[in-house]
Amino acid sequence: MALKGLDIFKLSPKTNCKECGNPTCMAFAMKVAQGAIGLDKCPHMSADALEKLGEATAPPMKTIKIGSGEAEYTLGGETVLFRHEKTFVSKSLYGVTVCPGCADTVLPEIKTVDYVRIGERMFVELVNVEYAGDKDQFIDTVKKAQGLGRTLILEVSDPAAAAAALELTKDGKPVLNGANESNFKEMSALAVKFGVVLGVSGKSLDSLYDTVAAIEGLGNKNLVIDVGSASIKDAFANAVQIRRAALKDQDRSFGYPSIVNLAKLAPNDTVLQSALASLFTMKYGSIIIMSGMSYAQALPLYGLRQNIFTDPQKPMKVEPGIYPLNGADENSVCATTVDFALSYFVVSGELERSGVPVNLLISDAGGYSVLTAWAAGKLSASSVAKFIKEANIEEKIKNRNLIIPGKVAVLKGELEESLPGWKIIVGTNEAVAVVKFLKELKVS
Repeated sequence: MALKGLDIFKLSPKTNCKECGNPTCMAFAMKVAQGAIGLDKCPHMSADALEKLGEATAPPMKTIKIGSGEAEYTLGGETVLFRHEKTFVSKSLYGVTVCPGCADTVLPEIKTVDYVRIGERMFVELVNVEYAGDKDQFIDTVKKAQGLGRTLILEVSDPAAAAAALELTKDGKPVLNGANESNFKEMSALAVKFGVVLGVSGKSLDSLYDTVAAIEGLGNKNLVIDVGSASIKDAFANAVQIRRAALKDQDRSFGYPSIVNLAKLAPNDTVLQSALASLFTMKYGSIIIMSGMSYAQALPLYGLRQNIFTDPQKPMKVEPGIYPLNGADENSVCATTVDFALSYFVVSGELERSGVPVNLLISDAGGYSVLTAWAAGKLSASSVAKFIKEANIEEKIKNRNLIIPGKVAVLKGELEESLPGWKIIVGTNEAVAVVKFLKELKVS
């Protein structure tokens, strides 16, 4: 059960606290219980009280870190089941599995999925190295995967092979995914020795729970939970039940991030794996492993992840600037739209489809759509003119033709006054008409 303000108050000191301004610290205790302030903000809290309260006031799902350096990632820390309740904390990570026989083919393909969308790099974060029974082949595959510079998951249940792989990869802080009811003592000891996260699996949900509890009893709480690969139905049920047990029932033995291995759930079916990856991105895969990932698979999947794991109260925006499309140069016509990510991608997609070189100018419009930005005063003749001047557009681009969205045609006259020498062209109301409009456009 989560602690209430009164529980915290009983363990807190009875002295005047500068943080809450309450002589009895009751206000401070209530703020801590609501998650509005941290325990460390009270300068009078004793070490004993901090130790007793620290874990009890932490999120019901433990925050786990994997990898190191630039390849360090955070998993878990979630407090809600649904995104509309509160922003999700840690995004799902995607991995591709490699085996001794497929490493030379799969590893180069992983590099092809790597691009930037709305300021976020989209790439395969993890490489899952699968143990197939031969220790030497496994170590050789680990070495090859290491060369990719990604965080590794060592999928191995043999302690000897696991120890040899960890000796090679310990600095990269991989995930050791291989503990079960028969080997958890040896695997946990290895994970603790090398300071890595341990993946735990079980033949059933009950067996999994008992194994996790047993590992916790050994003092190891740096874990992730493998939801299993018996069937898609069981894996999904396990993922949901584990998350609900942690967040709704406050059962901290299931309060860990999860691993979903789609390469085992849907072998040799990349289409089904893509669909399942979407499903488990929403509910509730912390690490999602596939047998491969093409650029075509990645585009919708990473777009979905970005939509889910962003603050719903903050619109996704693209950075203001000049976006040359179709090989546009300083002599190419200019167009403008708002910085709302959806508007940008729809408009830029149609501009690219036209094949006409265009310099797309994006100014700060508060992350709103065209009409909303205009109504809120974020998209106006003065804001566009100000952006063109502050960004030194006239020094970078010689063309003085600017296409504006048709829905804000009212800005044409004001823009012509604010931008002497520019020809303002009213574009289409809808992006779908952009291709025809551009191909027929004649500018001087």
